[in-house]
Amino acid sequence: MRTGQRGRVHVGPPRRSGDVTGDTPAPAAMRNEYAADLGLTEADLAADWHRQFDSWFADAVAFGLPEPNAMVVGTADAAGRPSGRTVLLKGYDPEGFVFFTNHLSRKGVEASANPYASLVFPWFPMQRQVVVAGSIAPVERAVTESYFASRPRGSQLGAWASPQSQVVPDRATLEDRYREVTERFADAAVIPPPPHWGGLRVRPDSVEFWQGRAGRLHDRLRFRRVDGSDWIVERLAP
Repeated sequence: MRTGQRGRVHVGPPRRSGDVTGDTPAPAAMRNEYAADLGLTEADLAADWHRQFDSWFADAVAFGLPEPNAMVVGTADAAGRPSGRTVLLKGYDPEGFVFFTNHLSRKGVEASANPYASLVFPWFPMQRQVVVAGSIAPVERAVTESYFASRPRGSQLGAWASPQSQVVPDRATLEDRYREVTERFADAAVIPPPPHWGGLRVRPDSVEFWQGRAGRLHDRLRFRRVDGSDWIVERLAP
């Protein structure tokens, strides 16, 4: 099917050069067969999710992925309507995964109203994903202050200037706000974090390690929390 009508999609073979709809192949025609010699068995896993993530994260860094700490963060509002965005992971330990944001942003408001989140690390060039689900809550203020102090000054000023996720009339408005806070902190040797800005920690209830396999028979091994503190490993069908 090919059509330029609103609401209709191309699901046929790849478009040919010269088609009025362009040269881009239809999504349904895009194929990437995963390597047959890759795999993930229960015997491959570390003793816990944290050490397994640590191993795979080190692999992603060594592989040379651009921004291996980039992750898709999913949240939902009080009515359960979801939203997602890409955020940078800034820390992880056995207690969970930490990132920083404006608490008045959409994700910040949703994390407060519905304190559960998902994370996806899309390491597709390595034919891997890590999928996390769990509760989300603010980190201690001292953690926020320590991280904020490590940020470049321009990023610190940006945190004060940007009303994240709010509608603004134009780019000039943001630039004006940035100039205002630059002048405000011109003589400040140390810029404190805004009161509405800080870290969020996702404390996982499950961490799934996904390894692509040939024929779409992918390996999916999930660490899942049971009884509050114990963990089990489960294999999921692809």
